Amino acid sequence: MSSFRFLSWITTIQLLLLTPLFLVTAAAAPLQAPATAWQQLNQPELHNAAIVGCQADKPCLIPIAVTGAKPIFLSIQNLPSGLRLNPSRQIIAGQTAAIGTSHILLTASNAAGTTTEDITLVVGHSHNVLALTPPMGWNSYDAFGDSVTQAEMLANARAVAKYLKPHGWQYVVVDYCWFDPKAHNNNPNGSAGEKLPIDKYGRLLPAINRFPAARGDLGFKPLAHAIHAMGLKFGIHIMRGIPRTAVEENTPIAGSPYHARDAANIHNTCSWCPFMYGVRNNAAGQAWYNSIFRQYARWGLDFVKVDDLSNPYHQDEIEEIHKAIALCGRSIVFSTSPGPTPAAKARNIAANANMWRCTGDFWDNWGSLYAAFHYQKIWFGHGGPGHWPDLDMLPLGLLSVGNRSVGPMRLTHFTHAQQRTLLTLWCLAPSPLMLGGDFSHASMWERSLLTNDAVIAINQDPAGRQATQALSNPHEKILIKQLSNGSWALGLFNCDAGSSVITASWQLLGLYGRYAVKNLWSKRSLGTAVGAVSRRVSAHGAALLLLTKLP
Repeated sequence: MSSFRFLSWITTIQLLLLTPLFLVTAAAAPLQAPATAWQQLNQPELHNAAIVGCQADKPCLIPIAVTGAKPIFLSIQNLPSGLRLNPSRQIIAGQTAAIGTSHILLTASNAAGTTTEDITLVVGHSHNVLALTPPMGWNSYDAFGDSVTQAEMLANARAVAKYLKPHGWQYVVVDYCWFDPKAHNNNPNGSAGEKLPIDKYGRLLPAINRFPAARGDLGFKPLAHAIHAMGLKFGIHIMRGIPRTAVEENTPIAGSPYHARDAANIHNTCSWCPFMYGVRNNAAGQAWYNSIFRQYARWGLDFVKVDDLSNPYHQDEIEEIHKAIALCGRSIVFSTSPGPTPAAKARNIAANANMWRCTGDFWDNWGSLYAAFHYQKIWFGHGGPGHWPDLDMLPLGLLSVGNRSVGPMRLTHFTHAQQRTLLTLWCLAPSPLMLGGDFSHASMWERSLLTNDAVIAINQDPAGRQATQALSNPHEKILIKQLSNGSWALGLFNCDAGSSVITASWQLLGLYGRYAVKNLWSKRSLGTAVGAVSRRVSAHGAALLLLTKLP
């Protein structure tokens, strides 16, 4: 839901509270009672990004974000030919050749009322149309390390579908080592010389002891189908390169005259994972990447995170993967890892990937969170619709379930104030939002934190502008960005261990005049400000304010 719609909704509620029981319209319509409290709490609300995209001539899946009392009835107008609304899954799906921009009207109705939402749909061939706003979803790594199971994936997908999808979260991603049957029982990054499950063309297959539905040559197709049935998108993590097992067996490369040894660069290896060799920048290397992405397309993949790719920066393989995705016949969001990606490669990475890690692995401690301000500043000016610097996953909730390969089992070490700081910074940056904790056991606090539609709207604003750090010192940070409707999102961050009053002057922010001020976390109006705005902010906490210019 855009900030403008959020303000309109609040204004409507305020008018209902301030007006008499019955209202008379200017056209002398019959007397009409205002909405009851039940209607106000249960009427449908749409929370989709104001701009979405899909690639022409490829399968398209756009989840619809809607809340309200069930059943909810959806209808849509002005969809391009080939796309259709699936009301039961609450998605837009299909395939279209209609390149261009459409303005679609989405309507949601239930017993409490009706609401509409205008969405701009962009159809094109570029990879950038797939992520016109930062991707939002859940990834298994922070909760399950290298040994997530099919059951754990499905449990989290169900929780995401129930609690997060109605607020715009879309992706469910299997992270690291899904192919390793010995994961969690050996070195967290695998064992050198281990024989991995591959098909006759050398392509990795899911470990059957953890993903029983992947038997035979099905791979992740059954899991992808189950997640798509929930109205969500499916993704996986892969390692850069070609499996050493395939090179040892010199398997043929599907759809080509080449074999694994023609593609492998045995002198180019990952410093921390012993499973793969690098891929040569030659016809055989391109054929290898083409073959695995054709496999992923058959599985129904919507998202891929490629590790050991952007630090060190492997430009040749980034470009090979980009080409392979373009040729595979399916729209797949391309994410690179780990970070920090070198800022000197900003133009190249934006031309090839949809998101790239700009930090190392981010964990639940204040030092990592404080350092994120530095990385956000480095990447200012290099992100925008279709290409996003990624501040990494959100290590919230229950982490390292059962003492997995990512440390001791724990609830996030972040305080509630630090969790708001994390979300505030990621939304202002803006960065992709990928939740990492076990969301199947999420607390009411966590669900509330991640479903504040006014805050998410700052992340998903269609202009895609990055926040400027108007003030940055060891004690406080002030970030600001203009939204698509002309309003301003302002973040006040207290980096000290005690509460503090933070003041942002119009001179500092480059503003003038009178502004209506709203606290987006509490959803409360703070009145009018002239010349400056001040808020007391808790230790390591943040305030996120919306400033709307007044006449």
